[in-house]
Amino acid sequence: MFKTFSILLAILISSSYAQAAETDSLSQLKDKLNQHIGDISQINKSPIAGLYEIVTPGHIFYSDKSGQYLIDGNIFDLSNRSNLTEARAKKLFAINFGALPLELAIKKVKGDGSRKLAFFTDPNCGYCKKLEHELLSVDNVTLYMFPYPLFKGSAEKVRAVWCSKDRAKAWENLMIKGIIPPAGTCATPTNKVLALGKKFGVNGTPALIFANGVMNPGYLPAAELNKALDENK
Repeated sequence: MFKTFSILLAILISSSYAQAAETDSLSQLKDKLNQHIGDISQINKSPIAGLYEIVTPGHIFYSDKSGQYLIDGNIFDLSNRSNLTEARAKKLFAINFGALPLELAIKKVKGDGSRKLAFFTDPNCGYCKKLEHELLSVDNVTLYMFPYPLFKGSAEKVRAVWCSKDRAKAWENLMIKGIIPPAGTCATPTNKVLALGKKFGVNGTPALIFANGVMNPGYLPAAELNKALDENK
């Protein structure tokens, strides 16, 4: 029994030394890479032996343990045709949905409103209009539209909608029917929305944010929207 205990103790000590060595090694790797890319928040093992995941604000790199090589790209699992880097990014950079300043958004409740979706959108964006048409087939969801004017002439349309008595209806008429509401003169939260989008790295529209904080850059058809809304609660 004493011999068994001694063996277990030796294993535990060996494991502790190995963990300490690994921690020290990763700390050195972080210091080395910080000289080149900076703002490293995490270093994790990747699915590939000897390759490490380097996490910076809004981006994932990969490096060998020595820090001599830095890779900027995606890792794909060909067995199931999945983008592992993209999946990791969605989890690592998930947004706190509950902390979103929803007062800056146009709110629309469909059905029981049980599912939630926020998205940055531009009135002159073709794919944003396409998204609105797809959303006609999506029920039981609360939508929060953050008007994000990137295109020429979009800011004026956003102001017109925001100054309307029924913003949700005015937005729907604009995006679905092409009806532009009367010009508005009220104050809009556009600068705050633009700052929010910049914080989240939104460079184009539409940009979808699901209830669990996962962001999807780009348009999705109704079937995929329904699936994502159910999966990302």
